[in-house]
Amino acid sequence: MQLFYNPEITEETTQFSFPKEESKHIVKVLRKKVGDIMHITNGNGWLFKAEIIQDNIKKCVAEVKTKQLQEKPKYHLHLAVAPTKMNDRYEWFLEKATEIGVQEITPIICDHSERKFIKHDRFEKILQSAMKQSLSCYLPKLNQAIAFKDFLKQDFKDDLFIAHCEETNRKSLKKELKQNQDTTILVGPEGDFSSKEIEAAICTKFSPVTLGETRLRTETAAIVACHSVAFANE
Repeated sequence: MQLFYNPEITEETTQFSFPKEESKHIVKVLRKKVGDIMHITNGNGWLFKAEIIQDNIKKCVAEVKTKQLQEKPKYHLHLAVAPTKMNDRYEWFLEKATEIGVQEITPIICDHSERKFIKHDRFEKILQSAMKQSLSCYLPKLNQAIAFKDFLKQDFKDDLFIAHCEETNRKSLKKELKQNQDTTILVGPEGDFSSKEIEAAICTKFSPVTLGETRLRTETAAIVACHSVAFANE
């Protein structure tokens, strides 16, 4: 099955048209024609089956035939991960975390961050592509980049963890995870969180955890954390 994404479709939609560029891709590249059935999601859990009723390269029009709401995960995973120095590594994390099943991502700018700016629009497209590839109907929420100290000022609930490398009292993440919980996990940049940041997070009720015996890159640590939560909720 090939999945398409159109955020403007709702459960009330009966007929819609694709944007010009996507219409051209559907008709000219994929060679879709009148009568063909397409699977579309709006990223909010809905899966639509729609029949093409107009195969114009400038305006491909489809009519909704069926709709189904995909079951929502019973947990909410929020990963707050510092941007990596090499942008492609962070993009890899975004792609894989979406495939595994993250619900929310926040880039956090830390004391040791070498990259302090992100390309939000590009990151959004990566999430959309990964959602379609994994045949999921839920698009992860990508928040704007925020300073670490400002991130900690938010209201949090349920399970809070900070994964760091300092040789202090840390517990194993996989042993601390519980099923069906809202979970927020902090992952620092190359060079790790500063001692001041770790102390601030702990004061905000984040529990310090380790992700294993070896030192992991930022993007690897984030994926390990993501998979641990998904595995704990199977």
